[in-house]
This record gives sequence, C-alpha cells and structure tokens, in this order.
Amino acid sequence: MSRTALISHPDCLLHVPPVGHPESASRLAVVLAALNGPGFEDLLRLDAPRGEDPDIERVHARTYLDDLDDKRPNAQGRAVALDADTYLSSGSLEAARFGVGGVIMGVDGVMRGQFDRAFCATRPPGHHAERGRAMGFCLFNSAAIGALYARSIYGLTRVAVVDVDVHHGNGSQEIAMSDPDFFYASIHQEGIYPGSGFEHETAFGNLVNVPLPEHTPSPRWRRGVETLILPALAKFAPQIVILSIGFDGHRLDPLAGFNLEAEDFAWVTDELLKLTGGKLVSTLEGGYHLEALGACARAHVSALKNYNKHAGGVPSRG
Repeated sequence: MSRTALISHPDCLLHVPPVGHPESASRLAVVLAALNGPGFEDLLRLDAPRGEDPDIERVHARTYLDDLDDKRPNAQGRAVALDADTYLSSGSLEAARFGVGGVIMGVDGVMRGQFDRAFCATRPPGHHAERGRAMGFCLFNSAAIGALYARSIYGLTRVAVVDVDVHHGNGSQEIAMSDPDFFYASIHQEGIYPGSGFEHETAFGNLVNVPLPEHTPSPRWRRGVETLILPALAKFAPQIVILSIGFDGHRLDPLAGFNLEAEDFAWVTDELLKLTGGKLVSTLEGGYHLEALGACARAHVSALKNYNKHAGGVPSRG
C-alpha cells in the first residue's frame, strides 16, 4: 500500500463562480486527471470528510460563518460576489468544507501513522481567507485550520504552514502575527495581489516573507527557499508542516509573473520532506494555466511518492 494519500471529494466541484473566472472546476478536474495515469497507481485515494464548524472556528469567526450562510444563494440563484474576485455559489460552502476536511484527514493520517504524507486536491483555495473575511477566491483557510487542528487534537506545541503560492497568504500571516507557536513562511511575487507579505515583518520570529520581483527565475526562487525559509523552519522545529502548494508561479500562469517550471515544485517538496522526515500534508492553492497545473501536480505528487525516507529530518526540540 502506498504511503502517500491523495485526498479529494467530488463536492469540491460544486463551487461555481461565474463563467470565465480563473478558479473554475476545470482546475480540480485537470489535477485529478493528471494523477490518474501511469506512475500513480499506488496512491491511497481517499474521499475527504466534511469539515465541521468547531474545526473551522479555530481560524474563522462564528459571525463570519453565519454571514456566509446568510449570503449563500439557493440552487437556482446566481453566484453572489463577496468582493471583486470571490464568489459564493449554492455549492461553494460545501466545496470549501470538504477542503477543510481533506487537510484534517491528512493530519489525522500522518499523526496516526496511517500514511506518511498527503496531497489534498480540493478547491476553492484558502490562504487569503482571513478570520472574518473572504477574499482572493478563498473562503476557508484549510492549511491554517489543519495546523491548528493538529496542535489542539494531538497536543503539539509548534505547527507550521509553508506557502509557495505566487501570491502572499495574508490569511495565514494574520494568525502568525498573534500566535508565536504558529510558524508561517511565504515566498511570493512582490507588488501583486493582495499587496502584503513584506520582508521586514517577522512577528515573534515565527514569520518569514520572501518577496521576489516579477520574472524571478528558478535559481533565484530556489535560493530564497534555501537561504531564508528552510533555515528558519528548521530553527522553529515544527512538529507538523502543512504546505500551501500553489502552482501559479509557473512561467505559463496568467495571473502572475514568475518563471518557474514544474520541477521547481518537485524540488521544494523534496526539500520540505527532508526537513520533516518525510511527513508532510499539502493542500492545493492556486494555479490557473490548466496544462501547467497538471504538470505541476504530477511533479509535486511524484516527489511525495518517491521520497527517500533515509534522507533525514528535523531534530527534535522535545
């Protein structure tokens, strides 16, 4: 049996923004199709459970959940605009809840030894969602919810989210700014949406931002991960790492301007696996060029599957 889980759910397709919106159901369909071919037969394929309110409320305010419920259209209604980019259709909250449930299943599986690592192929993305605000295509911050769930349920003291989406995860940073035992690191394109993630922001020493300019090539991006994120993460010594794996840094992506290749996402996955001793839960964030998205998903999951478990891990701090 594979030690790598692929977690998804058909209801993640129920989030339906207006026609032409970049965050379409085609994204998830492409990812799942890419992972359904030769070389991926041994993945442990699991249906995500539905994320429930007590877990979502580890990150989001009760009033926010109530507001989303109030705004949700019925099955015949048109999607409601929550801001210029973010929409709520009749099935959006269910889709987002299965995204939350997927990361929680990944955490449970890793912590209980049912598998070593997991990729949660779900949508919509989550890292822009703040405590009381949907934004940037995002409704629930699944990565942050998963990290705080792990800390609460399994008695961990240090949890981390590493974010390689080309856009800064302002929602995840919001937690790090008030919680010294929650580590957040992001490498992203400076000056684009959402306009946050500055290098001088360090919170309690648990926050690392690596903003890079448009047209950043692979070597410079990798150097930022190697010299700034990995050493800080190793010093923090997290007991679990959630990877916000956005593929919109690919050179073909229409929403940003990095010049990365699919191999870069395999490389960063492998580096984090080495640092964590092979135990990692990743969740899909961005990636809007469908052909590139499929290639990046294959590269990422191949790295998860092919990890050499003798590569070493993070020294324990107790």
